[in-house]
Amino acid sequence: MKQTTQLACACGKFHLELEAAPIIGAECHCSSCREAGARLQTLPTAGPVLQQNGGTRFVLYRKDRVRFLDGAEWLKEFRLKPESKTRRVIATCCNTPVFLEFQGGHWLSLYESLWPEGTTPPPALRTMTSDIPAGTTLSDDVPNAKHHSFSFFAKLLSAWIAMGFRSPKVQINGAIDA
Repeated sequence: MKQTTQLACACGKFHLELEAAPIIGAECHCSSCREAGARLQTLPTAGPVLQQNGGTRFVLYRKDRVRFLDGAEWLKEFRLKPESKTRRVIATCCNTPVFLEFQGGHWLSLYESLWPEGTTPPPALRTMTSDIPAGTTLSDDVPNAKHHSFSFFAKLLSAWIAMGFRSPKVQINGAIDA
């Protein structure tokens, strides 16, 4: 029997299902995630995106292990700039951030806020801490990598190998401006 997890946006109009365990849990501190998080959490009815330390928590899953069950028509993309290689996808019914996707990537970085409180897989590391503003203090409960660490890339590579080097497309119709 497959291990699955079902998640929903804040209002329950969008549902997705995850199969098996995640690749890794991570907290990103890059300037793009901090800027996007600050903008997205100001949308009407949106919840917090940024942690108290300014990071954004994600749970990374192989694309072939994520299925949209219903409500996909509510999904819209948001890019910091039109030429951005990353897009963040929001359930516009309630402005719940759903995932971040790197162009050509084989995984989705799902926002922590999709999980009921206390059930999110914990982060195994922090990335891009070289971008944090002066005066920001990070705890030492997990490794604080200045950039993307070797172990982070190794986990992504092993997932890609297991997928046969495929990068499935995720079709999203429409965009929002935040």
